[in-house]
Amino acid sequence: MLENAYKWFHTSMNDHPGLTVWFTGLSSAGKTTLSHAVCEQLRSAGYKVELLDGDVVRQNLSKGLGYSKEDRDENIRRIGFVAELLSRNGVIALVAAISPYRAIRDELRTRIANFVEIYVNAPLAVCEQRDTKGLYRKAHAGEISNLTGVNDPYEPPLHPDLECRTDQEAIAECVTKIVKHIESRLAS
Repeated sequence: MLENAYKWFHTSMNDHPGLTVWFTGLSSAGKTTLSHAVCEQLRSAGYKVELLDGDVVRQNLSKGLGYSKEDRDENIRRIGFVAELLSRNGVIALVAAISPYRAIRDELRTRIANFVEIYVNAPLAVCEQRDTKGLYRKAHAGEISNLTGVNDPYEPPLHPDLECRTDQEAIAECVTKIVKHIESRLAS
């Protein structure tokens, strides 16, 4: 009896289809916060999940790339490649990356079989207030250039699968909404 219960749990929770969940939005909009909370909740429920944070991937997989449009696109393609490998192998790949250009996100959507785009939306003024890295301050002072939302464009998704207004919704509310969406996608 216990063996059958273990087998059912192992099969039902660990043998799920893969999925790439792409969190996009301005710096300090809440992508990392939400993706970490979603990751924790999914792991505790027994799902196979990996988190690809844009800053961490840039340090390890895309070191040497700058912030030109071409370099940003290449960085996102690399993250997309890893996410596609993971999701093809039954892992939920959570990606938290600014990914400022709509065309590259749309390219990934067509390439990755099971793709969910989540727009983590907060106004620039709110992101500037939350700026723990000091990037907005440095950009306004002229110390850095090509900062998305200040002196480089951010193209918001036209039709995201889900939108989280982090200036209006609590983190817990967003996480619940995201997890429900993920579970419904895995069930379909």
